[in-house]
Amino acid sequence: MFDIDKWQEIFATISKNKLRTFLTGFSVMWGIFMLVLLLGASQGLRNGVENAFSDDAVNSIWISSGKTSVAYKGLKPGRKIQFTLEDYNNVINTIEGIEHATARYSVWNAEVAYGEEFSTYPLRSVHPDHQFVENTKMISGRFLLPSDLDNKNKYTVIGKDVESDLFKGKSALGEYVQIFGMKFKVIGVFKDLGNPREMRYVYIPLTSGQQVFGAGEDIDQFMVTTGNLPLPVTISMANQIETLLRRTHTISPEDQGAIYVSNNNEEFKEITNILTAMKMFVWVIGIFTIIAGIVGVSNIMSIVVKERTKEIGVRKAIGATPVTVVALILQESIFITAIAGYLGLLLGVLTLEGLSGLIGEQEIFRNPQVNFNVAITTLIIMVIAGALAGFFPALRAARIKPVAALRD
Repeated sequence: MFDIDKWQEIFATISKNKLRTFLTGFSVMWGIFMLVLLLGASQGLRNGVENAFSDDAVNSIWISSGKTSVAYKGLKPGRKIQFTLEDYNNVINTIEGIEHATARYSVWNAEVAYGEEFSTYPLRSVHPDHQFVENTKMISGRFLLPSDLDNKNKYTVIGKDVESDLFKGKSALGEYVQIFGMKFKVIGVFKDLGNPREMRYVYIPLTSGQQVFGAGEDIDQFMVTTGNLPLPVTISMANQIETLLRRTHTISPEDQGAIYVSNNNEEFKEITNILTAMKMFVWVIGIFTIIAGIVGVSNIMSIVVKERTKEIGVRKAIGATPVTVVALILQESIFITAIAGYLGLLLGVLTLEGLSGLIGEQEIFRNPQVNFNVAITTLIIMVIAGALAGFFPALRAARIKPVAALRD
């Protein structure tokens, strides 16, 4: 039941000790504020990392070539390693556990025109599974099919920005664009959630690209995805791929510049582990900061009990029970802690909102925020902590003997 007399006493006590109450509440508010701010910042970093990896499948392995830097088996250093479709087929037919696979042959400044509009865009000749490796999301139409490669179809899938540039609001589906003067039919338009620059790319079937650009069987790089395989298995797969290609192209095991095998599984796991450790560290710092504030509340309530010893003695002398004395002290402690905790939570959320609007969406820091459930749970913990902070001083007050209190 709401007891107005108790609240009047609490407010009277607070008004008599404004500075002390403010400093006590401020320590709690600052602890919650710092916890919310640090948790939001760590989440912003996590969002940035996840967004960076959303451009490509996180369960992918990327293989590209370079030049040899070590003489090996009579071969001189400086050889350029050129991958071919034979290498690609050898890998996907030999290595177990591959879910999706695609090779890539790229031209970075392809001239693309539609009517009077034209520009240059990066062009990739790929397999159909490239859609899963790059997390390509189709807006309209479809992506490439195996039959497009078999028939060397002059089909193209263009990014959303390419459609906007060349078609000026008109749908590109079914239209023909000229790539280096050759007509290609637009069969799909895509977007990329991870990297806006990807929406300026143009895709065509790998076989068509090799034919148009006279590449023969050459490819620049190829990629595979590993499904839900555990990290140790994907590391083993990456090592097997590298060993197979080194043997095929007669490359020294010590040569680090001839072949590059990048395992996104491993890199993503390492980064997420760092972010998880960072979040745990933030929680530890935040909790100790809050504990410091709670200790301050407990100390202040002990002082309050000491100052009100005579008053408590009078209360007990005229019939107040220990329960009512404990309730009075606890109510004041919980009130101060809850109000200060709520203000700290509110200030932290507002600061994160302002920070998000100020810096915008950066590549490595995006949308700093605190989960609503975490925020509410933190506030509830603060109320419970406030009750604990006031409990022991309240218990001490309840044990005061009226005669000793009046003599004090």
